[in-house]
Amino acid sequence: MFLKIKKIPRVNWSSENPYNFKPKFSTFFFLCFGLSLFGLGEGLLIVSLTGASPWSVLAQGISLNVNLTIGTITFLISIAVLILWIPLGQKPGMGTILNALIIAIMIDLCIKFVPTPSNYIHQLILAVISVITVGIGGGIYLVSNLGPGPRDGLMIGLQKITSFPIAVVRGTLEVTVVTFGWYLGGTVGIGTLLFAFGIGPCVALGLYLVDKFFD
Repeated sequence: MFLKIKKIPRVNWSSENPYNFKPKFSTFFFLCFGLSLFGLGEGLLIVSLTGASPWSVLAQGISLNVNLTIGTITFLISIAVLILWIPLGQKPGMGTILNALIIAIMIDLCIKFVPTPSNYIHQLILAVISVITVGIGGGIYLVSNLGPGPRDGLMIGLQKITSFPIAVVRGTLEVTVVTFGWYLGGTVGIGTLLFAFGIGPCVALGLYLVDKFFD
């Protein structure tokens, strides 16, 4: 049933304005909670050693060549992407800024404190759990409606100026960053495929759960 969701639901704590910098406490709380889950899932996927999401592959590859953590690189990539927003005419919201900050912090915390399972089957299970966690966190953060994340905003901006379908724009971005990250030494594996094919349904699950429990 959740796979049939076609739009982001609105609940009692959703912001009416995505550029609201003084949201209700409940809106702010769920935004931060969703982004924390999102970052935790990203970190768990890296820890699983089965691969990483495309943008994390890029961050991981860069971190292997400079003396900075994956979380720090993730944050710097987000800043660089936000700079690309300027010629595209995109405007950041509170969610945009917190997206860059919270996800980066959670990735580093996860890598520091969560051990990698020694058994490959357990690593795969952790990878599946991580993708579900990212999806549910993404669903919660999207429902808060406080502005798109840096990468989502880049996708929207590029789609507007190219008129290409969203799927083509996002797909091109993901393939480009994962290829560059893999070239730099980032880990590409079954976890990367799980993320690529599973993140859509998992975000839909997150949206469904929010709509069901907060309707």
